[in-house]
Formats: sequence, structure tokens, C-alpha cells
Amino acid sequence: MSYLEHQFLVAMPGLDDPNFSRGVTLLCQHNDDGALGLTINRPSDIKLSALLEQIGFDNHDPSVADQVVFEGGPLHQERGFVLHETIDDDRVWDSSLAVGQDLRITTSKDILAAIAEGNGPERFIVALGYAGWDAGQLEQEIRDNAWLNVDATSEILFNAPVDKRWEQAVASLGFSASALQPSGGHA
Repeated sequence: MSYLEHQFLVAMPGLDDPNFSRGVTLLCQHNDDGALGLTINRPSDIKLSALLEQIGFDNHDPSVADQVVFEGGPLHQERGFVLHETIDDDRVWDSSLAVGQDLRITTSKDILAAIAEGNGPERFIVALGYAGWDAGQLEQEIRDNAWLNVDATSEILFNAPVDKRWEQAVASLGFSASALQPSGGHA
């Protein structure tokens, strides 16, 4: 079986679930037991400074105060995740999972404390909640043409404007998003 870790799941135009419509989800874990991902183009109304304050950290880094917290997915929206690069960064956080060569997902508060102090990773996304699929569920959704999968890139993840991430992820396949049909067929 081929697993899709470190891939973007790009919602097809016909996927009308409001949690995923025009969504781009980074698959962080995919195995025989199922899959877990973080949606990277659904900003919430929460600013990082408010989240840091709520969990008891004084934000000393004004460069991150207005950064938006993302809706990582519909499951366990009370749980926080920090998706971050590890390039030129040999620090180890209490609870991290490798997602590709230079990406980690961290769930421990030590990384948030470092971010608040201005000592966190250079590029990161903070999300509340995650997207999850039971064993075989994601594979069936892909067969049903709900998702495209493309290689994840740091360019889209950290540099693309949030409202352009879906189009850029589709374009990374070599065609325009306007070429996608709301529903696919089966040969």
C-alpha cells in the first residue's frame, strides 16, 4: 500500500462538506490505521496573541501577535498543533512527529512558550483541531473523486496567501483550477 504522508489533499470542487470545501489539508500521518491531517487554508477568528494569553504565556514577540490561528479540522478543536519547519533548527520539542524531511508537527506547550518568547521556529502554523480518517476511509474518498493529492511544498505551506493556497496546490499539478469539474467519472 502507498501512503500519502507529506502530501496535500486538495478538495475537488464537488466536495461540499463545509469543513473541507476548497480545502488544502497536509497529511501528517497515514498508515493502515487511518490518516491525520491539518487543513492549512481555513483561518479562524483567533489571533495567536489571544491564544498564547489564554494558555498563560505573555507574548514578547510582536511579529507573531497578529498571526492567525487556523482551523486544522473538525475533530478535537480544543487541541492545538504547531506545524513548523526544522531547517537549521536542531531543537527538540517535548512531543513532535516528523512530517517529511524538514517539517514537524508538535503538540506540546514548550514550543508555544518559545514562540511567545521570540525563540520559536522561524516558519510555523498554529492550528486548532485536525482532520482524521479511519482505516480505508481516505482511500475510498480518493476513489470517489473527493480529493486530489499533490506533493506538499513549503512555498504553499508558508509563503502562499491563505486565500490562494487551493489554487496554487491545484496548479502544482500542471493545470488551472478552472479545469476541474465538480464531479469526476470512473473509467
